[in-house]
Amino acid sequence: MNGTVTVAYLLAGVLFIRSLAGLSRQQTAARGNLYGIMGMALAVTVAAFTWFMSGRHTGGSGVVLLVAAAAAGGTVGASLARRVEMTGMPELVAILHSFVGLAAVFVGISSYLAPHTVHTEAIDETAQFVAELVAKMEVCAGVAVGALTFTGSMVAWAKLRGTLSGKPLLLPGRHALNLALVAAIAALMVPFVRVEATSTGLPLVIAMAVIAGVLGVHLVMAIGGADMPVVVSLLNSYSGWAAAAAGFVLGNDLLIVTGALVGASGAILSIIMCRAMNRSILNVVFGGFGTADAKTSTAAAQGEVRSLTADELGGRLATAKSVIIVPGYGMAVARAQSAVNDLVRELRAKGVTVRFAIHPVAGRLPGHMNVLLAEAGVPYDIVLEMEHINQDFEKTDAVLVIGANDIVNPGAQTDPGSPIYGMPVLEVWKSKLVVVLKRGMAAGYAGVENPLFFLDNTRMLFGDARKSIDALVTKVRSDQQAAA
Repeated sequence: MNGTVTVAYLLAGVLFIRSLAGLSRQQTAARGNLYGIMGMALAVTVAAFTWFMSGRHTGGSGVVLLVAAAAAGGTVGASLARRVEMTGMPELVAILHSFVGLAAVFVGISSYLAPHTVHTEAIDETAQFVAELVAKMEVCAGVAVGALTFTGSMVAWAKLRGTLSGKPLLLPGRHALNLALVAAIAALMVPFVRVEATSTGLPLVIAMAVIAGVLGVHLVMAIGGADMPVVVSLLNSYSGWAAAAAGFVLGNDLLIVTGALVGASGAILSIIMCRAMNRSILNVVFGGFGTADAKTSTAAAQGEVRSLTADELGGRLATAKSVIIVPGYGMAVARAQSAVNDLVRELRAKGVTVRFAIHPVAGRLPGHMNVLLAEAGVPYDIVLEMEHINQDFEKTDAVLVIGANDIVNPGAQTDPGSPIYGMPVLEVWKSKLVVVLKRGMAAGYAGVENPLFFLDNTRMLFGDARKSIDALVTKVRSDQQAAA
């Protein structure tokens, strides 16, 4: 049976790797999701079968509880996936990360209380001692990383949802406080690995979980709102390492491999996003990214705001040769992606070259805008990343900025006092005409004023983005019919 289980786990691992590979491209994302579903279904089935054959279940009642738990979890997950709007996807991802962290905490504590779930076979006393020591270290790692992931993800969820302010909590000596919390966890590990009675060790492992939970809260509370996509990606990495730690505790090779895959991919994505924003990964982990604690902008936005109507803009777009659309979180809020796709079709039918420019941290989730546009049916080949399209703005007739703010802020290049100074941005101001679709003049998620709105070649189209785009579609379509 062991050979069969090993082969099944190996196959599940291959499916998970194929899933990650598929998710790396929009064209293959659906297939990647399918591979992931197949791999998880196989893994859960084999794990349940192994548990049942081990004889550790409590008869029929244990099987019933297992099936009931799986059914309940699957039902809740399917319900949430069907009901959640794209604007709520970042919150959903954050809360799912918290579940992984909490599961790692429960696995670590339960494995400590029921040591028969940990493989500690040894041929002599020394090897037995080493095996038990390693098992306890695995419990510590799983509980600490899991608790940090759980509370950090809950704070991220609350910030994304608006329950907590997106402004950073900058306590005096916050870095020293973080180091003190880490030192406290390490200090508790020393007596924990030495005690033999679970009644004595249990309070220690619970204390480690509480301290790690406080650390998770403080780490994410100290991070500003501008970097939430990076935070979500980083928490994804944490959840993977928490799962890997749980795999070591349970002696489950597949869980170790899967957790390592998620942890490594999340860390790599976080590093890529940090480089795209000219920040270091340590700057994100320990707070300060997206904050204004060290800088105060000295260049206040000044000038006259010029607006135009949808009919005026429709006429300008109809005569343009090239148009670039820059989507942001406001497009998700207005659910305007389908209307934007309609506008793209109308403009392309008139011979206008239309493309999309995607900033790495547009929206509040890695790949947020790509998913929205794919959902609306926008062709993949006209959706370009920042590094592939930034040089084309100066040759562009018109740029539509839909609900984006910080990612098109020229202050990131010109104002050393800006909190986002040094962050690579989409250089939309180099085009002949920039039209910003916004509800009002509020600052972006980072709380930074945007001088783009006052430039001579910028016009504002105020109102709900979907209604504004619908009006543009109507105008462009009617002009085309009149010309015909």
